Amino acid sequence: MNILVVDDERSIRDGFKRTLDKAYPHMNVMTAESCQEAIIVLLSERIHILLLDIMMPAMDGLELLAALRESHLSTKVVIISAHSKFAYAQEALRLGVKDYVVKPVGKEPLIKIISMLENEWIEEMRDLSEKDLIHLNLNYLREAVFRRWVRGLDIGRFDVSRFVESHPRFHLVFVQLETNQDISLKHFVIENVLSEWFEMNGNGFIVSLEGNILVGVVTLREDTGICSFEEGARKHLDQCLKVPYQMVVSRLLTDFHSIPDEIKNLQLTGFSALKKDVPASKNDETITIALQYIRGHFQDTLSLEKVASIVYLNPIYFSQLFKQKTGIGYKDYVTQLRMERAKELLANRGLRVTDVARLVGYDDLRHFTQVFRKNYHCTPTEYRNELT
Repeated sequence: MNILVVDDERSIRDGFKRTLDKAYPHMNVMTAESCQEAIIVLLSERIHILLLDIMMPAMDGLELLAALRESHLSTKVVIISAHSKFAYAQEALRLGVKDYVVKPVGKEPLIKIISMLENEWIEEMRDLSEKDLIHLNLNYLREAVFRRWVRGLDIGRFDVSRFVESHPRFHLVFVQLETNQDISLKHFVIENVLSEWFEMNGNGFIVSLEGNILVGVVTLREDTGICSFEEGARKHLDQCLKVPYQMVVSRLLTDFHSIPDEIKNLQLTGFSALKKDVPASKNDETITIALQYIRGHFQDTLSLEKVASIVYLNPIYFSQLFKQKTGIGYKDYVTQLRMERAKELLANRGLRVTDVARLVGYDDLRHFTQVFRKNYHCTPTEYRNELT
């Protein structure tokens, strides 16, 4: 049985671990100093009992509980907090915790709590049918094996025909985060949200790969259309994620053994290689929206990645599509738009050149002058003087 102690105070973590190691030598007691660190453990280990503090930096225990609720229903949670406020306890109980204990916690009460939860877990395991137990354990095994297999790593004697039988016809679902902050937390949220959505529309699973990419396999029910499935998945992710991301649902596939090659292709060429065929009218609409956004925000920091995320496209694919539809590269287009607006503003002598630079997206006057000279073979000041 695995126990995870999550508390930002080292003395408490170490004290709990010493007590539990001595009282329950057959258990594996792990510690984490933050919710982010706890998520990493929860993604890699099967945790049976979670001892969790509420008030911690960056992300509190209640937020972790909310994220944990859908994917780790069998994990038994005890809140151990210095706060006795009723609102905290009420919310914790709503989220399904087994107990709410106020610090300081003595050795005997702690041992009693763990003993109670261990007995409860044993009883629940007895009540589970053999089929349920096999299913529970196979979920962990399946995802671990699949993660290794798609990376091209050795999977021993495990037979991937189990996957083939479960998914004779399937779609791949790829999600790429456009951020490097709190990656483990974001992966955790995406896995929870999409796993639930997969079950509502068919059967499948999703796992985290290296970096900011996740890949899932889903076989949809016959009455579920791919468009409505993708639209719903985006809607749920938009509600839970507050950062840009890309999601691609592949065409219908029938060769499970092709998945590693499909993923390699993704890494080499970007999401566009796996995207279903998109009608030209849809591409035109996408670029129209992007152009409208650029024209309304050209004075802001306007990276290609940011605009691509606005229209839900991979930056590489968006760059290619943008040039194909406009005949000019993204960076050149933004520069051209800014320079044309700069010329208009320079006609207003009430504005300093530094003001003009700032109004068209350049905080650095020297950089603005260099770009302007490159395009018009004169400085902004020289251009203004020529207007008189």
